Amino acid sequence: MVYNEKSNNAEREKGMAKLYFKYGAMGSSKSAQALITQFNYEEQGMKVWLLKPSVDTRDGVNVVRSRIGLQREAQVIPPDCDIRAAFDAGPRYDVIIADEAQFFTPAQIDRLREIVDEENIPVLCFGLRTDFLTRFFPGSQRLMELADSITEIKTVCTCGSKATVNARIDGNGNVVTEGAQVQLGGNDSYTAMCHPCWMRKIRAQQAAREKE
Repeated sequence: MVYNEKSNNAEREKGMAKLYFKYGAMGSSKSAQALITQFNYEEQGMKVWLLKPSVDTRDGVNVVRSRIGLQREAQVIPPDCDIRAAFDAGPRYDVIIADEAQFFTPAQIDRLREIVDEENIPVLCFGLRTDFLTRFFPGSQRLMELADSITEIKTVCTCGSKATVNARIDGNGNVVTEGAQVQLGGNDSYTAMCHPCWMRKIRAQQAAREKE
């Protein structure tokens, strides 16, 4: 093979695609960043495959919507969908963007990793890292294990510190510490808190119950 500028560029480009995981607590504008990223790629003439898991039906079955009003239509991926097979069956995409990626199965994250490795296509996953009890979602854990790039999208607690906990709250504003891992909801059901504030709230609730 004769190495010229063109072939050298091709060699440099080989293997450059990465699997990205961009995570943040509730209210950190993850969906907005996903949609802005899609817009930026499309402005460069690239075709973007926007995905969302079927469990996320808060804003419509096939819609990714941000709190600031941005929205785009997305392909819905149920838990039994083989993402690689769906990718191969569709048109040629330059980039894959996945919103609410914590709800994908570990096997689906493996398939996204496969697309990055074998097709040299970047995959950007946006989502939560942990649930309302600070435990990994299965999809997020697999992303933490496999992603080439892991970035935190920061937001703040009401005290001003960085929020890391997706606190689930009930109708009375109490922090919930029991229940299913997946419970869809917005600002009426969740609030982002720093860990110290979250623990103080739980301890205060426990003390109040003991006095009853």
